[in-house]
Amino acid sequence: MATTWKPVVTVSATYGAAGSVIARRLAERLDLPFVDRAISAQLSEDAAVATAQPSQEHLTEGEEAATPGNRILAYFARAASVGAMLAPDPLVDTDDILRERSEAELAPLAEGGGGLVLGRAGAIVLAARPNAFHVRLDGPLERRVEWAARTERLDLPRARERQQRTDRARTLFVKRLYRSDPGDPRWYHLLVDTTAFGVDNSVELLVDAARTFFAGTAAGASAGGASEG
Repeated sequence: MATTWKPVVTVSATYGAAGSVIARRLAERLDLPFVDRAISAQLSEDAAVATAQPSQEHLTEGEEAATPGNRILAYFARAASVGAMLAPDPLVDTDDILRERSEAELAPLAEGGGGLVLGRAGAIVLAARPNAFHVRLDGPLERRVEWAARTERLDLPRARERQQRTDRARTLFVKRLYRSDPGDPRWYHLLVDTTAFGVDNSVELLVDAARTFFAGTAAGASAGGASEG
């Protein structure tokens, strides 16, 4: 029996591009299950604090006790805080093992289930998956920092520091596991400057774009099925 590929949306977003807000609202509007991102800004913040402690060159006891997936993410966040991959480290396995652990929550989508995934290199992991719409949210650096400072109630210097750590951690995650740049436009169907459109307009734009994309893929599948018959 042929697989019925339910709609999937992947959203990649830089820090301050309102990815968390927009992706959740988009999932609600499209009635899709939501899979949250792996590396949050708070995780990168916590990792920076941990790395600053001289006695914590490796993983803390809490990180060791956490789930394998969370420990992977803590590792990448801490690596970003020092600008390089940490070594030696008891967390580091082969890239195949790291990928397997990080992709566990995407398995239902890869097998045909529907959903909206924020981050997790979703556009790369699900690049060949039929009926998947891939989006990148970004914007000029200073506008992203200003948006984050307002919404997270931070002063500009701290928002700038958080932006640097968070974007670096997410980029390291994708480059290490997939040898790819998450900012490469070839992975996406649509790139949106959310700092120019604002949250509400960005959501409306993405809802329309996703519905148009899924209508087109459904029409293409129907035409293909008819021609085969």
